[in-house]
Parts: sequence; C-alpha cells; structure tokens
Amino acid sequence: MTAGLHADALRTLSGWAAPDDRQGLLRSAYVEHLRTHDDGMLRSCVPAHLTASAMVLDHTGEQVLLTLHRKGGFWGQLGGHCEPQDDTLATGALREATEESGIDGLRLVDDAPVDLDRHTLSTAFGTCGEHLDVRYAVVAPPGAEPVVSEESDDLTWFPAGDLPGAAVEDLARLVQRARAALARSSAQSAQSSERSSPAVADTPSR
Repeated sequence: MTAGLHADALRTLSGWAAPDDRQGLLRSAYVEHLRTHDDGMLRSCVPAHLTASAMVLDHTGEQVLLTLHRKGGFWGQLGGHCEPQDDTLATGALREATEESGIDGLRLVDDAPVDLDRHTLSTAFGTCGEHLDVRYAVVAPPGAEPVVSEESDDLTWFPAGDLPGAAVEDLARLVQRARAALARSSAQSAQSSERSSPAVADTPSR
C-alpha cells in the first residue's frame, strides 16, 4: 500500500463537506484514525481500517445495482478493501465496482464521497472487526449487464425506491445521496453545455 493512498484519503476526508452533524463526527473519526495509523488503509490494520465502496446507479438514476454478499448474506453496495494499485480512495471504489459488477465503462459521478458509514463485522469476515467505509456514487452506461463475481451470491438491478428487505440498514440513505449527486452532476453538465453553445444569430427577413 503506497503512502500516496494514505495521503489522498487524509486530504479527501479533511476537506470533505459533511452533509450533516453525524457525518461530520464520522469524518473527524476517520481523519483521527488515519493520523494515528500509518497503516489505516490496510486490511492488516486491525480491528479497524478504511474501505472504499460504490453505489452503482444506472444511467437514469432510477435503478441501483446491489450485491447479495456471500459472507454477510445481505444486499448492499459494491466495494471493499483498497489495493496497492489504488492511487486514491475514489479510484479504489471504482475498481471494486468494476471487478464486482463485470461492467465496463463505469464512471465516478464525482471525486468526492457521498456518504460515510462505520460498521462492525461478524466473525465471517475474519480479522476485519470494523470497516470505516468511504462511499462514492458511480454510474453505469446504458444497457449495462452485470456479471456475478465470486464475492457475490447474486447481483441485481433494483428500483431505487423499492430496495430488498434484506438490505443493509443504511442503504436507503446511501441511495438517496448517490442519486442526489448524480442529479447535481447532470444539472451542472447541462448548464455547462448551454454556456458553451454558440448563440444563434438572428437572420434578417427579406
């Protein structure tokens, strides 16, 4: 694991504008963890370490891609441990989403996280006692068809407003924040396109 990833995580979280007080407290806890653990991005940092995950949306923002986690037995977003080749938290989340979905052409909605969640893990996860998860919004290209990986028992698109009953407790919040990020990004792209379009000159009538 490179020192660059640790530095990126510290920089990203230190500058992140938390959406509410609870997220702000989590942000501060994550930053403190990184400042006191040089190996805080490594799975060998036990019992707690940072992870990166992605809420994958279809191109309309109306569908979300969820995995039925093989170890945990729950429906949730894609993601997991960072790897040595990850330069940033954001690219780690995108890599995990690509590997676990089998979808080419996924893209980050933004380089900034949309949500944080700190959760304890069962003994099924081995030495991992607690994940300090940093979550990103990711959008799939039109017509994307997922392929189940070895980490999942199933991988399915669900309507954003109709999540499965066995979903992780905080999933609805994450879906809401990811969709809001996609809506903001789409609106900004539309505004930028309008500003860059040349004005059409009036043609005098004859």
